[in-house]
Amino acid sequence: MKLTRLTLPLLTAIAVCSCSKEAKVELETVKVERGQLTETVTATGEVESVTQVDVGTQVTGIIDKLYADYNTVVTKGQLIAEIEKTMLESDLRSAEANVESARVTYEYNLTNYNRDKALHDKQLISDYEFQTSTKDLQVSKTAYDKARADRVRAAKNLNYAEIYSPIDGIVISREVEVGQTVVSSMNVANLYTIADLDNMQVIGNVDEADIGRVKVGQNVTFTVDAYPDDTFQGQVTQVRLNPTTESNVVTYEVVVAANNPEHKLIPGLTANLTIYVIQADDLLLLPAQAFRFNPETLPESDKLPRPAGSVDLKSLGSNEKCVWVVDGDQLLPTVVTIGDSNGLKTQILSGINEGTTVATGFSESAGPNGGGQSAQKSPFAPTPPGRKKK
Repeated sequence: MKLTRLTLPLLTAIAVCSCSKEAKVELETVKVERGQLTETVTATGEVESVTQVDVGTQVTGIIDKLYADYNTVVTKGQLIAEIEKTMLESDLRSAEANVESARVTYEYNLTNYNRDKALHDKQLISDYEFQTSTKDLQVSKTAYDKARADRVRAAKNLNYAEIYSPIDGIVISREVEVGQTVVSSMNVANLYTIADLDNMQVIGNVDEADIGRVKVGQNVTFTVDAYPDDTFQGQVTQVRLNPTTESNVVTYEVVVAANNPEHKLIPGLTANLTIYVIQADDLLLLPAQAFRFNPETLPESDKLPRPAGSVDLKSLGSNEKCVWVVDGDQLLPTVVTIGDSNGLKTQILSGINEGTTVATGFSESAGPNGGGQSAQKSPFAPTPPGRKKK
């Protein structure tokens, strides 16, 4: 084996380089700052219109005219279809004739009753004859009332032959053709489905693990596959307590209202919802690391601040935490009252002011000639083999 002899200047350079890689320990800190705190819950759902009406007919007949088709924009009270009126008009004329006949009979019996009553009062006719006259009047009065009611029904049925839109909206379904016979029995024969596309809603399915944080009034954003580049805004209007179980997965329906001025949202679209269960601005915030920091994990170093005092953590309330404030070369334990948290940042309600410096951990990095790379060190991480703990 051939040995290579190193010159003295080269050995000196290697020694200097090795010494310059001595680790540098620094305390990591963060300042209490104001910012936005958000936390979201995701869900999927289906878009549907808030108001959707099935328009039908209560009379039997043949479709004579259709004035609306798919996607026709209609207004409330607009004529959209007609049923052939020949039979209905005939029924009305028959009902009017019956009314006239019943009226004549009633007036005749009323005249007889008045005459017989006057004679009966003078005891010129028997009680039997007067009772017969009274009965005939009551029967004719009942028949007259029935005939008038039948005429009202016939007139109403004739009006039902003209079908009007009950709401402002768009026709999303047409179930009949001209010439088709519609039969009205126990159920109203459906002709159209009209939806109000200005005001839509999404029925979202929220997992049971998240439903406890969803409340009425929370803001929602959602997207649909039809418009992948658009984000729609909504708001939770109802949390339905009736559970749905499918494949052992329990979900609850959440109703999200959304305006739809451009009519991009149409019934049946699948929506991907993001529900903001926490959304607030201008809050005092600290990262989660500040509450997990333990000064006992700090390595011994004259350059690092040392803890001054302690706090009995068992005496803290459920909404209280201890953080370590950096004050010169000291770490002061400070109890703060916390509010909402999204797991990454937590709201500070009291106990500390904006701009205060708080310790979050320490880092160990290579020296200035060690290639300029910094390596973060966790106090809970094991020491690599061949390296002494500091």
